[in-house]
Amino acid sequence: MWFFDALTSGFQHPTDPGRIQQFRIVFGTVLALRFALSIGQGGWDRFAPASLSTHLAEQRFGPTRTRLLTSAYRPALIIRTVAALTLAAGLAPRLSLLLVLAGAAIELLYLKSPNAVRYTLLTGTCLLLAGDLGHGLELSHDPSTANTWAQCLLVLITTDIYWNSAWQKLRSPQFLSGLYLAQWMHVYTQVRHQLPYRRQYAIPGFVRRHLGNLTDRDIHRWRLLAATVITAEIALPPALLFPQTMPYAVAGGIALHAAFTCLKPRQLITFSGLTTGTYLAFAA
Repeated sequence: MWFFDALTSGFQHPTDPGRIQQFRIVFGTVLALRFALSIGQGGWDRFAPASLSTHLAEQRFGPTRTRLLTSAYRPALIIRTVAALTLAAGLAPRLSLLLVLAGAAIELLYLKSPNAVRYTLLTGTCLLLAGDLGHGLELSHDPSTANTWAQCLLVLITTDIYWNSAWQKLRSPQFLSGLYLAQWMHVYTQVRHQLPYRRQYAIPGFVRRHLGNLTDRDIHRWRLLAATVITAEIALPPALLFPQTMPYAVAGGIALHAAFTCLKPRQLITFSGLTTGTYLAFAA
């Protein structure tokens, strides 16, 4: 298997550089969408004068640093969005990637739960370590060691994400019982019309009708779904590495993340988009 050959050879095993180049296109596209949404859904006015976000920033950083942040905020939104598009298009990819990562890192200063930002920086750093990001939309498929290290890192990161997520779920009695998912679905079904932005709720109607209550039957069904999710998260990484099982693992992973994204479309678009994009790195 190429992954273990790469590890044992000190990352001198040739791989297809086009895999990382394809992920670069996915990475840029997902981040461009994320950045565009952050502009259109209240992000542009985040640090308006006398706003709560400005007040919180002043408490955290002081007035001088807050003025620097607020003056740089809107230009940074524009620059990082353009950089994400040029990254996807393969125009000055390394410079574009640096601007994208810097623009994403700014969110660490004000987001309450910046897990998506950390994941963005982690996978973006893998791209930064690649030796051949390509140019334009053309892909190079001549085997080389230029991207072997970066490709192995993406595989390790994705494996850790899935297995750590499965471990946390296994340690949660509420998740294992199905009660957490049942309660989450029930509450969101009740408040979906009061959510501040569109596309924050995309659960199909038939799912709400059959799984949107707190009956014993609903909780039992969610318990089975919880067990399915944990099993899938454990099985996906090794299944993605074997050519015989990879097509099934890709289909299952995409279906899994599509379901996750229906639960929280706006919040999970980055995580689901980048994670399924890393599947490209599992093939030699």
